[in-house]
Amino acid sequence: MCNSEEKDLNYMQVTGLLDKFNELQLVYGDVSLDAICGCGEINSPKVCLVFMNPTGRNVASSKAWTGLKAPWIGTKNVWNMFYQLGLIDNMIIEEINTKKPIEWDYQFSEEVYKKVCNNSMYITNLSKATQVDARPLPNEVFKKYKDLFKEEIHFVKPKIIITFGNQVSSVLLNNDIKVSQYRKKYEMLEIEGELYKVFPVYYPVGQGMRNINMAKEDIEWILNESKDV
Repeated sequence: MCNSEEKDLNYMQVTGLLDKFNELQLVYGDVSLDAICGCGEINSPKVCLVFMNPTGRNVASSKAWTGLKAPWIGTKNVWNMFYQLGLIDNMIIEEINTKKPIEWDYQFSEEVYKKVCNNSMYITNLSKATQVDARPLPNEVFKKYKDLFKEEIHFVKPKIIITFGNQVSSVLLNNDIKVSQYRKKYEMLEIEGELYKVFPVYYPVGQGMRNINMAKEDIEWILNESKDV
C-alpha cells in the first residue's frame, strides 16, 4: 500500500534498477540527460501505464535536477488525460495547468506522484533512454530495455498493463500489434511464470493527440472492466 507520509521516495520506484537504467542512458540516450524511471505504486497497483521513452521536455531529465526522476514532470497533456479519466483530482490538475515547466519543483513533483501512488497507478516507459526531442527510436533500442522492463514488472506486479502505441505494444508482446485492431482487447504476457493482461491502446501524446479521444474511451473501458481484478 502506498504510504504518502513516508519521507523516503524509494517506496515509489524500483530503486534496484536505477543504476542499470543510467548505464544504458550513456549508450542509447542523450549523454547530456538523465534516464527517467517508472514511478508510482510499486506494490501490485491496479494499472501500469507504459509509454515509449522520455524526452528532454521532462524537466527531471536535466542533470541539474536532483529530485524525483519520474515520467512527465513539467508537462501537461498526459496529466490532463489522467484527470479526465478520474485518475488524478481537480486540485492537482489545476496546479499542473497553471505551472510553466520551470515552475515544477521537487516538492510539487513529489505531490503529483503521491497522488499517482495513492490512486494505485504506476507510470513508466518501455525504454528509459531519454532523448532531447521526440525523434523515433528503432525497435532495437526498445528491445535492449525489454529484459530490465520485465524485471521492473515482476517487482511491481500490476493487476493490468496498458501499453501506448503500436511500437511499444509490438516490441513488448513480440507480435505485430496495430492498436486500431486491438481496441478493448488484450494479450497475455508471461514474466517469471506469472501472467499479465496487456491492453494496447492509441498513443495520446504529440502527434498521437489526434487519437486522444479513442485512447480515453478505451482506457475508461479497460479500467471499468478490470476494477474487480
